[in-house]
Amino acid sequence: MGGLDYDTAKKLATGDTADRRFVASRAETQPEILYLLATDKSADVRREIALNNATPRQADMLLSTDVDESVRSGLASKIAALVPTLSADRVGQIERMTLQILETLARDRAAAVRGVMVAALKDLPNAPPTVIQQLARDLDASISGPVLRHSPILTDDDLLEIIAGAPEDERLCAIAERADVSVAVSDAIVQTEREAAVASLLGNASAQIREETLDRILDLAPKHEPWHAPLVRRPHLPAAAAARIAGFVTDSLVKVLESRSDLPPETRQAITQAVRQRLPAAKAGTGIGNGLVDEEETPKERPADRARRLHKEKKLTEDTVTMALGQGDRGFVMAALALLSGLPLPIVEKIIAGQSPRGVTALCWKAKLTMRAARQVQMRLAQIPPSNVLNAREGTKYPMTDDEMKWQLEFFGVE
Repeated sequence: MGGLDYDTAKKLATGDTADRRFVASRAETQPEILYLLATDKSADVRREIALNNATPRQADMLLSTDVDESVRSGLASKIAALVPTLSADRVGQIERMTLQILETLARDRAAAVRGVMVAALKDLPNAPPTVIQQLARDLDASISGPVLRHSPILTDDDLLEIIAGAPEDERLCAIAERADVSVAVSDAIVQTEREAAVASLLGNASAQIREETLDRILDLAPKHEPWHAPLVRRPHLPAAAAARIAGFVTDSLVKVLESRSDLPPETRQAITQAVRQRLPAAKAGTGIGNGLVDEEETPKERPADRARRLHKEKKLTEDTVTMALGQGDRGFVMAALALLSGLPLPIVEKIIAGQSPRGVTALCWKAKLTMRAARQVQMRLAQIPPSNVLNAREGTKYPMTDDEMKWQLEFFGVE
């Protein structure tokens, strides 16, 4: 059949279902007839109206709340496909009605309808923000997940708000898998301590993770096996972190870590030292990385002697101390703190044994370590529980004044 004139279309619109479907599907059908058929008793007819690009937007408004799910799904596919052509300001009547339809469909009771919206809008840079916000907060992870994973519309503030709402693992993992996850979002994900989400974050090579945050992950990692493989493969591993990882992962993962050619020489050297440290521990049956070895396996150079040698060579740095912490080399760390702070070793031992978060922090300040290292010394050397650890102020600064730290040291007999 060629062109469809008004009289023919009007006549067919009152015919049987097949005739009405035919009229409903034609692009040349007059708008008033299409509008009339939007209320047809047959869902098949209304579905054709929903799919027809010639349908007036007023009729689409009616169909956005149609009782039949397939009608609303068809409408969702058509309207969502129009989004790339919408003007940015959306000030015209047609644009406003189109946006209203999109918002209605984004709240549809049927996941299939919302899913059609997600498939079309999840990665569009000009998708309507109100629609994306609605879909991103959908409680059905099959709807919100793709949006959280891909939408460029979502800001860090949006993502942090969603994380604060304690979403289930699927939605949290979707955020962790976004391209270029920011430092703030990474911190928030790690703070949840959710195993699957942190594993996804570690597996995301583009995610930005601060060294302090990575330290927090490493504190918890021995109890979270799913984190081990992505940690081993994590790009740009700091030397101290690599050494700590080598202390608790399986032998097969240690081999993967050792075989990485992309790591700088100092990191590879730290891994080698960590592997040597764990070998005698394994032979003695003491467990990996706890620093307790049989006397016959003890290296010829005692920890304190090695610390003095490195100090004399001006190689006793914070990285050296944190690597030794990761390897469980308590004797070396004690000697290093004494040398770097200028305090007698018995005083250092007394401060550490006291398990005072403030006292240990003051000792690290005296040794000119960063607050990041001070946090590690509190937990790994002084065995202070994480809930009692003194944390940095503003992310990196010591939380006490110089006078307060001097007073802490005086309490242990330091002039």
